[in-house]
Amino acid sequence: MQPFFLLVISAIASMLVIPLASRLAPWMGMVDAPDPRKVHKTPVPRVGGWGIVAGCLVAVALLRDADRLHLSFALGILVLFAFGAWDDAKQISHWPKFVGQFLAVGLVVFWGDLYVTRLPFFDEAVLSPLAGKILTSIAMVGVINAINHSDGLDGLAAGETLLSLIAVAFLGYLVNANLVVELALTVIGGIIGFLCYNTHPARVFMGDAGSQALGFSLSLIIVYLMQKANSAASAALPLLLLGLPIADILVVLYRRASGGMNWFKATRNHVHHRLLDLGFTHFKAVVLIYSFQALLVVSAVPLRYAPDLVVIGVYFIAILGLFGCLMLAERKNWRAAPEPAVQPRALSAEQNAARTLREARWHELFCWAIAVMVCGIMLFAVLRSGDVPRDFGVTACIALALAVVTILWQRSWNVFMLRLIAYGTAVIATYLFITYPASPDAMPMKGFSAAILTLAAMLGVFVRFFSKGRFNATPTDYLIAYALIVLLALGLIGGGGFASGSALQIVTFPIVLFYGCEVVINHLHRWRPVLGSAAMAALLIVAVRGLTTAF
Repeated sequence: MQPFFLLVISAIASMLVIPLASRLAPWMGMVDAPDPRKVHKTPVPRVGGWGIVAGCLVAVALLRDADRLHLSFALGILVLFAFGAWDDAKQISHWPKFVGQFLAVGLVVFWGDLYVTRLPFFDEAVLSPLAGKILTSIAMVGVINAINHSDGLDGLAAGETLLSLIAVAFLGYLVNANLVVELALTVIGGIIGFLCYNTHPARVFMGDAGSQALGFSLSLIIVYLMQKANSAASAALPLLLLGLPIADILVVLYRRASGGMNWFKATRNHVHHRLLDLGFTHFKAVVLIYSFQALLVVSAVPLRYAPDLVVIGVYFIAILGLFGCLMLAERKNWRAAPEPAVQPRALSAEQNAARTLREARWHELFCWAIAVMVCGIMLFAVLRSGDVPRDFGVTACIALALAVVTILWQRSWNVFMLRLIAYGTAVIATYLFITYPASPDAMPMKGFSAAILTLAAMLGVFVRFFSKGRFNATPTDYLIAYALIVLLALGLIGGGGFASGSALQIVTFPIVLFYGCEVVINHLHRWRPVLGSAAMAALLIVAVRGLTTAF
């Protein structure tokens, strides 16, 4: 099965499950109420983990060559989901959570037979199976709690894990480790679906059910990468791949122990809390942490075969630099500059021109042009692609059925379903066109790339002159930008033909279409049915071609 197909299925499942779980959250008691340690000011459902877990399980269930390790992964996530959901509803103590964590990890380590056999600086020495399994269990539980405790700001834990998984998937891609790529993309899909609801200010939190599942998945994939897929890599590489959450939890535990506090009682001394206390806004704190995490995970690729001492040295220099700056700022009572107040002032000539353009008929015409481009690109892509795999035909049928049921039930296009169908069609169309070209002739691809670039330029003009402030950047926008930068950097320094090949186009082209869809959905209500109809027509073409090809 195509790894990309797993990502799409996982993202769709996550996006569909979260709204349903949100409606049940008050009845199940899964609502996060504000308190002095937390940042949010209003109650928020803690059911984002339901979507992440559902996305992972659905995608794994579709794997045709699933083995014992896949099954232990799925069972482990189910165990963590059960204990996490229990905690989200009843706020259980840390001891029952540890029981669930060790039970889930034990399934992978002892039944799935995945464990560490080598340590940094001791490459020649091989751990005994018992010692390796005990050490792996403790380490994986540590990662689970590190990711769990990093979930303090909207999109933070999900974004950090996403950046780590991109690097892990790329390293797996370089050594042809299908299991690494498949599981990483599956979890990435669940995160993408969750982030649709977790952009600041968040409508949904992932809760312990989600954060524990992310830590468990990330640790399992890294152990497999290091022990099975690429045993020649530095044994210290997981430090860079896991990044900031590991150092953060260790520093927090040290501060709690040195202060005579309960090690397991939640406190307000994580990196994100300390940045907020220094005067950084939620937006700036998240972006700063994303930036640091991106630097760490990117550095893992060129250092993957470096001596353990070099890898550990790079990691500790970066961590000491970050925490040293934090401590110095706190001791000097330094505070970030407050956001400047918006003062009424006379408009410049450029601003007057922008306002005139917005108020003119050009605004609507420009939106129409973007809508035509988006619909045309999607239809062109599915019509000019070559063979359509059966997997995509089945997916298109399911998406079409959901769209039809929604329209018949509500007698109009639901915005959520329109966004889901349009986004899914954009991803499927671009992937099929790039991966399954109808002919070796390069002209269609050049024309398609030119159309995408033209649309991107039009979107830039739209944001600058026509958007009326509705396209204010969010941390998720920065996360998308960082993800693209990380992919480009990994491709340039890691080789494998990634940066210059089709993989980067598969990632970037749909994002341009996503923002084009947002223009139609938010600024041109009359074109919503047109966008939905174009997306459904493209899905119908994919469904027919995919199912008829199989026969």
